[in-house]
Amino acid sequence: MNERILELMNEAAGSTPNGDSTWEEQMLFMNRFAELIMKECGAALCPMLRDMISRGQAVDLINKHFGVK
Repeated sequence: MNERILELMNEAAGSTPNGDSTWEEQMLFMNRFAELIMKECGAALCPMLRDMISRGQAVDLINKHFGVK
C-alpha cells in the first residue's frame, strides 16, 4: 500500500478518542480517513487547475499521487 495512504490511516486513527472498535469509533475513523483522502486529491489536482489539463490527466495525477497502477 502507498506510504502516504498509510500515513493518512494513522492520522485518521489518531482522531478516535480511545482507539476502541465500537461502531461510533469506526465511523469517526472512516469519516476522517475519507476527509483526508479528499484533501490529498485536491492537492494532487492543483497542477490540473493551474495548467488546465484534461480529465484523463487528472485521473493519472491522482493515481500517481497514491501509487495506484
